[in-house]
Amino acid sequence: MPDVKHFDPDATLETVVRLFWRQGVASTGIQDIVNATGLNRSSLYATFGGKMQLYHTALERYADSRSRPVLDRLAEDERGLPAVADFFTGLIETRCSGEYAQWGCMVSNAHAGAENVDPAIRALLDRQHKRLRDALHAALLNAQAHGQLAPGADPAATAEVLALLAHGVNLRSRAGADAGQLRQTVATALHAISCPAA
Repeated sequence: MPDVKHFDPDATLETVVRLFWRQGVASTGIQDIVNATGLNRSSLYATFGGKMQLYHTALERYADSRSRPVLDRLAEDERGLPAVADFFTGLIETRCSGEYAQWGCMVSNAHAGAENVDPAIRALLDRQHKRLRDALHAALLNAQAHGQLAPGADPAATAEVLALLAHGVNLRSRAGADAGQLRQTVATALHAISCPAA
């Protein structure tokens, strides 16, 4: 087997991200990681530390490489509610079809798993939730400026509700929820916050 000097840690970490994302940390043992990466345990431990250290590194990579670009695009999109609608459309499409169908979101999966009792994991999840909420808040402020929000709708409070809806989409899709039902739920939520005249 390759030793610590003869493998690509970046490629290995990407393999581990996919493994934890698909199976969850509780269902993934060190032997599963050894089998998926082709590395021996000593190489894994020397490079990444123990299983929970490796999981934390993988979760951070997922948040930075997969979630952050999507949230940055949402925050920078000045269209308002159409940007929010497109965010959810893309989310449902990714979660319900293609290579990652029914994998859910690694971050949302961690919110629902026992691993969230780890202080380092909890801190990462809190930071990621704030990123999600802030991106939605930015989009809703644009919506408000465009006159798209219903009278009395509070962008900050609404962003929190929509962030929870995004987590719900992630978790329900992992459980095999129908994409059409998820789209209808999102459409209902967005209709409730939309200005009738917009």
